[in-house]
Formats: sequence, structure tokens, C-alpha cells
Amino acid sequence: MKNIAFLLVLASLITACSTSTKESKEVISADFQSIIDSSLINGSVLIYDANKSTYYSNDFEWAKTGFIPASTFKIANSINALENEIVENDSSMFYWDGEPKFLKSWEQDMNFYQAYQRSCVPCYQEIARKTGANKLHATLDKIGYPGMVFDSTNVDNFWLEGDSKISQFEYIDFLQRLANKELPISEHSYEIMSKIMVLKETEDNTLYGKTGWAVQNENNIGWFVGFAKTKDNTYFLATNVAPTETFNMDNFGRIRMEVCLKALEALISNAPEK
Repeated sequence: MKNIAFLLVLASLITACSTSTKESKEVISADFQSIIDSSLINGSVLIYDANKSTYYSNDFEWAKTGFIPASTFKIANSINALENEIVENDSSMFYWDGEPKFLKSWEQDMNFYQAYQRSCVPCYQEIARKTGANKLHATLDKIGYPGMVFDSTNVDNFWLEGDSKISQFEYIDFLQRLANKELPISEHSYEIMSKIMVLKETEDNTLYGKTGWAVQNENNIGWFVGFAKTKDNTYFLATNVAPTETFNMDNFGRIRMEVCLKALEALISNAPEK
């Protein structure tokens, strides 16, 4: 009888916790669609307002579709580098091998912070090779970064080409756990990630994130993911876009983050005053 009573009490506690959990809502934003349309691209902006437990997007179906992560994977790979002691801190060095690279900015020695900020593909390929497929799989499982398909034959490029996929919703879930320190990683890893991920910082706001760009089957895939911390809220951001036929590809590099920040600005400016 004591066991039954204990189980009944436990069940009531679980029920109380589940009913008190704030369920998230989904709200379609016409503003987001206008920003997408005026930029001559297709795609989805997904923003999660932590205070309101609400997702905003112009296209929730797109936001639930998986795409190869491209260089946004550098967030997870940075955690991997720190947790597996491939790098020690943001000053750890990567040395240029003297060979020509895709970007001139990669043709120099740089530290870990610079490698992240410059999105140095060769630097992060070195990290993946040093980690190895088995250990990298274990690390991604530990931190709950889903959808990556690789083995020892493609451990240094699976985030750029292949069958790996992650959705905007999955990204925001991962970023929430990172921002809220709910990942099973060291405090040192959190400290270094909070440094290298900063893209913009003002007195009132800090933007953390990463862009990504991949080409699959001649289709361009553009990403921006991250989170914006204000004085009283955190907004989690995941944008995935593709150019239309009339889009000027010279602008694709900047448009990925630009449309997301325009959408965030519209969301905040249109919010009712407290």
C-alpha cells in the first residue's frame, strides 16, 4: 500500500508539472513574408520569443524541413573542439599550410576566435579530422545536435555536402539549450562559446550566431542561426533561404543575416507596449 501511495503522489506531481509547463504557440507573420519577398528570395524566417513562448514565421512548413547545415555546423564543431580538447581556448592557433584557399582571409595563421569569425572551413576540417568520426558522433549525440550523416570517409565535409540535415525548429531547440546552459558541457566550453559567437554587441543587446552557405544539386542554401539577448528577453533565430531567379548572387552572403535581423526588428517594433 505504501508503494501505491508513493506512486499516486509521484503521478500527481508529474501531472502538476506538465500542466504548469507553458506550451509554445505558432504565429504566422505577414511582415516576415514581406521582407522575404522584397529581398527577392524564397525561404523562412523562424524566431522564438522566449518570454512569450511563441514561434513567429512566414512559413512553418519550410521551417520544419531539414537542410544541410553548411557553416552553421561550426557552432557544434566548436563545442566539439573544446570538449575533446582539440583546442584549449579562443587563442588556440591554426597554422596556414601555405596552399591557396577558397578565401584570401583563410590564407594566414589565425586563432580559434578568428577561425570562427572568418568561417575558416580548413580550420574546422582540421578539427573534425583530429576528432575522428566515432568521437564526433558521440559528442553530437551528447549535445543533442541531430541529423548528421557521416563516417570516417567524409568526416571533414559532411556539413557541406551529403545527406546531413537539420531544420530551423531543431536549430532553435539546440540554441535554446546552449544559451540556457542546458547542454552537458563544461563551464569552460560555455565561456569560450560565449566569446567566439558574438557578432554584434551594444550596451543593450548582444547578437550571437553563425551564417552558412551550401550548394546542393546546383541549389544555393543560405542559413543564419543564433540568438539575440536584450535587457529583458532572448530571441532565438533560424533563417533558411534560397535565391529566386532574379536575385543578384553578389548579395547572397549578406542577405541571410540581413533578412533575419529585419524580421526581428519588425517583431520587436510591432510588439504591444507593456
